[in-house]
Amino acid sequence: MTPEETLVREGWEKQATYDDPRLSEMVEMYRQIGFEVHLEPFKAENENGCTGCMQSTPDLYKTIYTRKKI
Repeated sequence: MTPEETLVREGWEKQATYDDPRLSEMVEMYRQIGFEVHLEPFKAENENGCTGCMQSTPDLYKTIYTRKKI
C-alpha cells in the first residue's frame, strides 16, 4: 500500500499542492473551517498534469490533506 493510499484509508482527502505563501493561507483556512490538516512532501508521481516547475524546487511544495475533526 502506498503512503497516499494509507492516508485515504485513514480518512484523509487530498486537496492540492502549494508553496508559500499560498500553502500557509490554505492550511489556516482549512483549520478555521474545522478540518484537521496534514502536509506531505511534494512527489511528482502523485500529481496530475505538468509538474516541471515544482520538480526544480520540490522542497518548497507540500501537498495538503484534510479530514473532518473527530
